[in-house]
Amino acid sequence: MQPGLYFAAAVAVIATALAVTSYNPVHALLHLVVSLLAVAVVLLQLGAPFAGILEVIIYAGAIMVLFVFVVMLLNLGESTIDQERRWLTPRAWIVPSILSLGLLSELVRTLVRSTGNAAAGTPIGASAVGAALYGPYLLTVELASMLLLAGLVAAFHLGRHE
Repeated sequence: MQPGLYFAAAVAVIATALAVTSYNPVHALLHLVVSLLAVAVVLLQLGAPFAGILEVIIYAGAIMVLFVFVVMLLNLGESTIDQERRWLTPRAWIVPSILSLGLLSELVRTLVRSTGNAAAGTPIGASAVGAALYGPYLLTVELASMLLLAGLVAAFHLGRHE
């Protein structure tokens, strides 16, 4: 494996941890963008250029712009930062930490059991991804887009000041 792969993976993990523990919502979004870009680099290094480009265009591009727009629309300030500090106590991290450790152990177990190189599999092109997304998974893709729209409308109405 290339050392750049491990460096990008470490950047992704660190940036994600900073995004989760950040008190300021704008800083958390910026850390999340760095994390998504690092995941795109990992995908590119593993030999999945189409998935890496989709990661940049869809997640780091479109969805992050939507998140920044919602944060700016809600006009979050010092009261939100104080509320986050009150909510993020060490006791609140117990259950998410246990779940994350379970996922990490499953990931390590899967990686240890795999015998071949991850990039040695059959390459998947853009047409195959498009046929899968807009073939049998068309309803799922449309439901996910409606869920994102409903979350945006709910965030706007919940954060609106009277």
